Amino acid sequence: MIREHYIPFNKEFLLEQQIAAFADDSQKVDDFKKLFDIVEHYYHYESFNLNRNLKQHYALYDPDLSEKEREQFISKSSFPVFKETLLTVLQRGNYYRIDEGTLKDAFTESDLIGLNLAIDFNAFKDYELYARGHQAAKEKVKKFYFWKKEVEIEYYDRVLIYLNYSDADFLTQKKVKLGKMPIDPGSIALKIFKRVPKNDLETIFPNAIPRMSLRDKLLLWVPGLFGGLSLLSAKVIPALINMYDAYQTGETIDLLNSKTSLNQGLIALGILAAYCFRQYNNFINKKIRYSKMLSDSLYFKNVGNNSGAFYSLLNSSEEEALKETILAYTFLHESEKPLTAEELDFQIESWFETKLNTKLDFDVNDALLKLRSIGIGKENNGKWHVVPVKEALVTIDELWDSVFEYNQK
Repeated sequence: MIREHYIPFNKEFLLEQQIAAFADDSQKVDDFKKLFDIVEHYYHYESFNLNRNLKQHYALYDPDLSEKEREQFISKSSFPVFKETLLTVLQRGNYYRIDEGTLKDAFTESDLIGLNLAIDFNAFKDYELYARGHQAAKEKVKKFYFWKKEVEIEYYDRVLIYLNYSDADFLTQKKVKLGKMPIDPGSIALKIFKRVPKNDLETIFPNAIPRMSLRDKLLLWVPGLFGGLSLLSAKVIPALINMYDAYQTGETIDLLNSKTSLNQGLIALGILAAYCFRQYNNFINKKIRYSKMLSDSLYFKNVGNNSGAFYSLLNSSEEEALKETILAYTFLHESEKPLTAEELDFQIESWFETKLNTKLDFDVNDALLKLRSIGIGKENNGKWHVVPVKEALVTIDELWDSVFEYNQK
């Protein structure tokens, strides 16, 4: 398991954990809650601006908008600005990009459905997957008919898939049927899913088509081909030849034995055909299971689509920013002396491991930059300290006052 920047606890829980150390001082507790309440509102204001920026520069590529609506944003939307802003939001939410090696492993392995999926990557000019929250869970997977085996499956709590569809001219050159495209060429699709198996990442691609694996093909064709040929050559064809020759020459044959041999051959062929049908039916059942799993993912696991995904991303990025600020501020506040970034990082990560039995990679540099940007954290000769709570409240209030300057005198 990799250690992530993502903090798998909500902000209210973390705040209560931090102020528990001085719970007997009601005034101090109240001041801390006021401080982080106003900080949260400030981060929410930042998220509002990010959301407005994302929606404006995404509008030209939004598949949910009509062509007439998109035309209004031809000179207003900028792809580079949209992509840069999206990456900023993902970084703030502690998402990380899934590397190509992990994707290739997912394309060749399958934990739950046991199917090979074919994906036409010509449909995409660019595609990326981002994940957050990595954990393992026990699942029962069907193996060999009625036997079920319990295996450990790795999951991502959240996965964002970014699909930048190719232009119409390129798709035409690659002989992709535009009429079967789920969205308009040149659009950008965004989808967020929850609880996605690591080795089944390919299932969230919209154009994934099930195909028979080599094992499925061998089980279907090898017995059918060799068994059928052997039965035909040993039973059916000789019996038919004998009966035909006897008919042509008028000779007397042992009709009963010939019919018996022919019937045995035909029965064996019927049994073989039933076996081949069962193997093919197994593949069809896998496709049905895949379709159900896909529909469940779309209905129950889908968190957001296209511009609607921005709200989920911004909410998580806003909460991650607040959690990092709470932890960095309170640990520095309760420290008897200023701390280096490395010392603060060690203290917070050790607290998570001993107190909450959780290993994570706290993003200390980002947290300290947040404290500095809102004016409540200061650095001197590589050591960090924070201003007292009362002073921090005044500082944040002044920061808010400078956001809007319409009432100029």
